[in-house]
Order: sequence, then structure tokens, then C-alpha cells
Amino acid sequence: MSGIDTVVFDIGNVLIEWDPRHLYRKIFASEAEVEHFLSNVCTLDWHLAHDYGVSFEENGARLKAQHPEHTDLIDMWGSRYHEMIPGRVPGTVDLLHALGDGGIALHGLTNMPTPTFAYLREVYPELKRFRTTVVSGDEGVVKPDPRIFEILIERTGLVPGRALFIDDSRRNVDAAAKLGFHTHHFESAGSLQEDLAARGLVG
Repeated sequence: MSGIDTVVFDIGNVLIEWDPRHLYRKIFASEAEVEHFLSNVCTLDWHLAHDYGVSFEENGARLKAQHPEHTDLIDMWGSRYHEMIPGRVPGTVDLLHALGDGGIALHGLTNMPTPTFAYLREVYPELKRFRTTVVSGDEGVVKPDPRIFEILIERTGLVPGRALFIDDSRRNVDAAAKLGFHTHHFESAGSLQEDLAARGLVG
């Protein structure tokens, strides 16, 4: 056996899909227009402020001041945010349930705006299986900053050497490894299942 008694899941693009392209493909006529808008107006660097807990109203106002010609498109990021979330990542929820049913302690650690997590937790009941979820928007700190991992450790009492951290970001995985976590860089439910089985955590 691996000695792992705790598994910590990232949420976005591990359990629940998120991509602003799902929304803006409904708006623009071509993929090139979508990519231009997301590269030059509503960028991921701009969106990061939401993960730190800045409201869309405040962050959107700054961007609309810079790009007044795109006011309506920027407002869609806030008013139609849920359209960026098409559903579950195939297969991962089954592994979450298998781990929990097998007695593994489950926690969440996510870079996400506070209102988004509240919405997801109601729509996707599997997120209620987490004993604790640390949400960056609540804490004002984001992965891969070690501080957000330390908050998780302090709040749950988990021992990193007995915990597996799963995330689709290599930077976040590397940060967790430096703190002593076992890690899995998520690419698909299939590869995660193989890893969990090799560790003796699922059948």
C-alpha cells in the first residue's frame, strides 16, 4: 500500500470543465476572432484577479475603461460566466466517488472566484464530498503560491507525505511536490485511474 490516506483535487479542468471559448464561440463568427479577443481583451492574466477575489464589477470596470468598444462583450464574462462551464470532465467523478467510498479523505484546492464555487457546488453535488475546499477567491491567494497549500494543511490537519495532490497545472503540481505531497499531473481520467490503481487507492 502507498500510505496515502488523503487525496486533494483541483476542480477546474480536473472535475469540471471550464474554458471561456465555450461562451465566446457563440458570439464570434470565427475561431480567429475568439482567440484574438481572449488574447487581447479578456485575457487569462486579467481573469486572474477574479481568482484572487476581486469582483467582476470592479475588474470589469477597469477593462471596459481600456476597451470601451468591447463593453458588451466584457460584460458577458460576468453575466454569462456559467456558459464557460459545459459539464464534467469525463470519468473523473467516478474516481472521486471510488476514493471516497474506499475511505480516503477528500479535499478540494482550487483557483476560482468565490461565486463560481458556490454555483458549482449546487450544480455538481460530488463537490460536497470534499470535507474541506480551499477556494482562492476566499483566501486572496492562488496556486502555485505555497501559502494556499499551507492554508489547506492548517485547516485540514493533513500530512503532505500521506496526501496525493491532483492538478492539471504543472506549476501547481511542482509547488505541491516541494511541500512534500505525492502528486499527479492530470491529463485524463484514464491516466489518473492507472496511477490511483498503481498506488492501491482504487481497484
